[in-house]
Amino acid sequence: QVQLVESGGGLVQPGGSLRLSCAASAFTLDYYAIGWFRQAPGKEREGLSCISSMDGARYYAASVKGRFTISRDNDKRAVYLRMNNLKPEDTAVYYCATAYGSNCDPNLPVAGMNYWGKGTLVTVSS
Repeated sequence: QVQLVESGGGLVQPGGSLRLSCAASAFTLDYYAIGWFRQAPGKEREGLSCISSMDGARYYAASVKGRFTISRDNDKRAVYLRMNNLKPEDTAVYYCATAYGSNCDPNLPVAGMNYWGKGTLVTVSS
């Protein structure tokens, strides 16, 4: 059974950094684009970033561009999201998800994703 597990969330002060990890089991990440999403309390889930499988093309939402960096290690079946200069408005549950194919949709649509993890909570507060 395909399973994605996010980790690395926690409490961090404004301006701090975290690195989230997304690990896959019973699944080969090599052929699929992987995205990161988040959902804040009372808000809809939003796309943050995506990395394609073949050429490693990366896409970011305007709200995180320049602060967040997505990367992948197919050998470790993992995708990462490095988050710098965190702000209180970054507080949310963060999810990783696989696309149906190898390429990202630059619009980062939630509906365009297939398998999802259960999320990891990131709280940015002083």
